[in-house]
Amino acid sequence: MRELTDEIAVAHRPPPAKNAPTGVIIPGRHVAEVAQHPDGRLAVITWSSPKIDPGLLNPALHVVDTDGTVTDLGATPADAGSPVWWGDEVCYLALTPPHLQGGNAVFDQRHRNLTEGMPACPIDLVQDDGAAPVMVVATGLDTEFRRLDGRFLARVRGSHLPPRYRDLDGIRWGVQERLRYQAQDGLDLDGLLVLPPGRTRRDGPFRLVTIVHGGPYDRWTDDVQLHWVPSAQWLAHQGIAAFLPNPRGGQGHGHEFAAAVAKKVGQEEWHDIETGIDLLVAQGIADPDRLGIAGWSHGGFMAAWATTRTDRFKVALVGAGISDWPKLIATGEWGAFEAALGDSAEHSPLTYADRIRAEMLIVHGADDTNVPVEQAELLHRAVKHSELVVYPGEGHSLRKREHRLDLLNRARRLFAKL
Repeated sequence: MRELTDEIAVAHRPPPAKNAPTGVIIPGRHVAEVAQHPDGRLAVITWSSPKIDPGLLNPALHVVDTDGTVTDLGATPADAGSPVWWGDEVCYLALTPPHLQGGNAVFDQRHRNLTEGMPACPIDLVQDDGAAPVMVVATGLDTEFRRLDGRFLARVRGSHLPPRYRDLDGIRWGVQERLRYQAQDGLDLDGLLVLPPGRTRRDGPFRLVTIVHGGPYDRWTDDVQLHWVPSAQWLAHQGIAAFLPNPRGGQGHGHEFAAAVAKKVGQEEWHDIETGIDLLVAQGIADPDRLGIAGWSHGGFMAAWATTRTDRFKVALVGAGISDWPKLIATGEWGAFEAALGDSAEHSPLTYADRIRAEMLIVHGADDTNVPVEQAELLHRAVKHSELVVYPGEGHSLRKREHRLDLLNRARRLFAKL
């Protein structure tokens, strides 16, 4: 989610020209992002409103000259951001038209797709004055850096982001390995398997928790899987194996892969996940009688949805998840984007709540505007054998240390039942 702010801080590289504008005002528009040319001109992306819906649905691109003259370059595709200068031209990231569920692409100032057909996903642009901008690309479980003129720069294992935690030397981590397998329809998929420290596949079968990522336009990368939500390494230190699938709908495999879940939320992506679980069971890694599932945001929805598709899961953790798509579209701040995934009761876990047999822990932030807490309350009322925990003062993710610790301790008790 993009941070909403009316205060624009322009990162100057090199130092700003003396006559560069210090404030940016585009009449009738909400200024969202700004990039500065070495000569002081500004590339500006605006929204029609400071609200995500409709603002992010109606972005536009402008150039502000050093004397304040504004040139409108027209409407951009939805979810535009990361403007950069390339010589005297402006480029930016946005959703690939015409749908609101799909992969990002790089566009020029004439709004032409410069990365059409790429089998990976551009996720950021970095201006490099005097050279072609650098494009950060999600490719499978890894990340590449390429210039927009086509030159390859580097490939790094996992994400390009810095480590989340430091001072962890001396900790014996769970064994993490890459998985590659095929979906029921032959589509190539990837993911991660994390085993308890010092254990190998030969020590299986293990208790297994499947952790579904959010988004769905997101991915698991081959990094240390340690987060404030119950994560693979945290589970591994309890003797539990973890499966982190990258089903269709996510990043790393191009636009068509990401767009495959449009209006079909929870369908093929669930089959992609279940196929991976079946593979781990068949290989003797996962104990079919000791399976759990967990996720946050879209992953929370998938955890709830999975328990309506099968009774193989004994326990489930649903974090900030969706239970009723039509109601979310009406009350959440990403309405039109959510409608692009699923817009009817047939996509909602609530519709099939009577099928749920798994013991369920439902957790949510009281002040969540992305997925309002009502979604958790509805699911809890429908699933009598569930526990609901609402954290006061928290939004779509938990920020307070005491709440994160409480969540981890509750999850520890839940997964100990496997």
